[in-house]
Amino acid sequence: MKKLTVIVAAVWVLLVAKSVLAHHSPVMFDRGKKQTITGTVKEFSWVNPHASIQLEVANAQGQTEVWGVEMNSPNNLVKQGWKSTIIKGGDKVSIVINPLRTGEHGGSFVSIKLPDGKVLGDKWTEDIESKGVVGK
Repeated sequence: MKKLTVIVAAVWVLLVAKSVLAHHSPVMFDRGKKQTITGTVKEFSWVNPHASIQLEVANAQGQTEVWGVEMNSPNNLVKQGWKSTIIKGGDKVSIVINPLRTGEHGGSFVSIKLPDGKVLGDKWTEDIESKGVVGK
């Protein structure tokens, strides 16, 4: 019985480790590209394991598209100067992301310019702001 318990525990640890590694894989984001999206915050979710922002962005035809931005954990964001109340629905912001490789509307957070002009995240560059895309 003791041997069976050890085997079951070992299998469980391997399965959990595999799912954690898969969950945190950066493969889905193109880290070689940066893209700026500007729009209105639909939702800011301050939850573990990752905070996220849902941003309403107007496309070239003027239609609204919702973009999902995955962020770090709230614990790590606090260390970077964030608060759970720093942005709210209705705020107009610009966010630099590493876009999804699939071309879908989403990406991994790089930096944000808040309505008051304050920047959080990686250094904001005029190149990113003026051209919208870097690294193509």
